[in-house]
Amino acid sequence: MSTSTSAVTTEGRRPQHAGPVRTQRHLPRFAGVGLYLAGFAIAAVLSALSGFSWGLTVVYTLVLGPLVVYVVSRAVEGGRAAKDRLVTALVYSAFGVAMIPLVSLIWTVVSKGAKRLDGTFFNSSMLGIVGEGGGAYHAILGTVVVTALTAVISVPIGLLASIYLVEYGRGRLAKALTFFVDVMTGIPSIVAGLFAFALFSIFFGPGVRMGLAGAVALSVLMIPVVVRSSEEVLKLVPNELREAAYALGVPKWRTILKIVIPTSIAGLGTGVTLAVARVIGETAPLLITLGITNATNLDPFNNRMATLPVFAYYQLTQPGFPPQFAIDRAWTAALVLIILVMALNVVARLISRFFAPKTGR
Repeated sequence: MSTSTSAVTTEGRRPQHAGPVRTQRHLPRFAGVGLYLAGFAIAAVLSALSGFSWGLTVVYTLVLGPLVVYVVSRAVEGGRAAKDRLVTALVYSAFGVAMIPLVSLIWTVVSKGAKRLDGTFFNSSMLGIVGEGGGAYHAILGTVVVTALTAVISVPIGLLASIYLVEYGRGRLAKALTFFVDVMTGIPSIVAGLFAFALFSIFFGPGVRMGLAGAVALSVLMIPVVVRSSEEVLKLVPNELREAAYALGVPKWRTILKIVIPTSIAGLGTGVTLAVARVIGETAPLLITLGITNATNLDPFNNRMATLPVFAYYQLTQPGFPPQFAIDRAWTAALVLIILVMALNVVARLISRFFAPKTGR
């Protein structure tokens, strides 16, 4: 009885030689941000001492910010937590560096392009305009016509090619098609323009300029994007759906038409929209195949047409006198082009959201 009592007493009593219990210390939740800002403050001071420069301040901050976070975290939390905070700081630093040119670009285009973002810019052409006034009405409509014609050419070819690769292609032809699609994905845009110009020069004579030639040049760039994006989307359709249709005696073509395409319609629409956004801002092919005109021409089979990228290029490189009015029009054309691309990306997201297959009951 006494033995068991002494054992309990010994186990329940804390040994006399044991030291104080150590607890792991942690920095506050937003300490990493505060320490990084402290590094920024030190960087600003160092930059001011050597002649203040925003570029130099950014460079110092990228070095001192993570360094301050690591040193303080190591002193308080230990080496393991310090390494984690250091990597996190480096990741956020890389994100900040990537955002700098994007934010700078948007700020520059918006600040300089907003001067002429008025009604005259959208309802007037450059016909008979010298100096102040005028707009990009003809260029905006030309961009819409050429891009729509490009989509009419590229989307059926790209979708059918992707369906062949996913559903039918098994031999050397499929491998060759995949190889050439990969090659065309990286083709320079100027090469596509030269190809379309040479092709139309054979049938219509040298020096031909028309909207259809520009649409063919853009199609060379757009088709590989449609094929690649559509191919990846079609591969995501579960094979169980195909096998269930085959088990019911449904032909392969009908399975593709009624099962595969409706299931992947959201991804296909998103890929096509992003492909349109990819080519809508191309300039080099349209410089060669379309040229520029100051009048409004909506006939893609006859004479020159104006497009926004080419309009901005000529307004900037051949501004006339005084040059500032043309330069303002060029910046506004660039702003409108960015807005169009952003709108297409929003449309792609909406298509992906509302047309995605519903998995719930």
